[in-house]
Amino acid sequence: MDRDRDEKTTGGDGGKPDRSDISDEAKAQYEAAADETRTLSDEQVRARIVELAFGGDRERYGQFIDALRRAIPPDVSVILRGSAVVGRRWVNGEPFDADGPGSSDLDIALVGGEMIRLWDPERMYIPRLHTAPLDDDAPNAAPALVPLRRALCSIAKRKVNIQATSNLVQYARDVLFDQPYFTLLDKGDRDHERPVWEREVARKREALEREDER
Repeated sequence: MDRDRDEKTTGGDGGKPDRSDISDEAKAQYEAAADETRTLSDEQVRARIVELAFGGDRERYGQFIDALRRAIPPDVSVILRGSAVVGRRWVNGEPFDADGPGSSDLDIALVGGEMIRLWDPERMYIPRLHTAPLDDDAPNAAPALVPLRRALCSIAKRKVNIQATSNLVQYARDVLFDQPYFTLLDKGDRDHERPVWEREVARKREALEREDER
């Protein structure tokens, strides 16, 4: 995998990162950054994400959120994890974009709904619970989400990797290892989107049916 990934995974074990080479100093630097992140308000963490991942450009961050909102059903939450949230990489303590602008990826997870069904069954960390990422190593792991990933990468001007999980509590335990994360879209705040989403789904279904009749 690319060196700029926030986590290098060994596969088949819930995506457990390889942290064997990290020094005690680097661990301490990460833990200090994580502890500090936990004291911040949501707005402060959001401001950090905008600054680190989007070069301080709130308009691009807004476009990123809008792209997610249009593509992801309202019964799904979207979270961001990794060094864009904490400021340092969990796997080695290096700062975000340590190798230059755009060198760190964004790692997002889709929580709940039917998202996990979009993945190739062979691209699972834990079947029916956590998927492996849709990323450069597995660019077709979830074909239906490839256009979304392409759009997100273009907006963010960096690689964006997408996972899905059916259970946030277990995802936090199995994959995040209690690392801080930030909720980009909360399904609890998306009820007002359901009527529009359902109308759009119905419209697309009708269009497909008309196409099949031709």
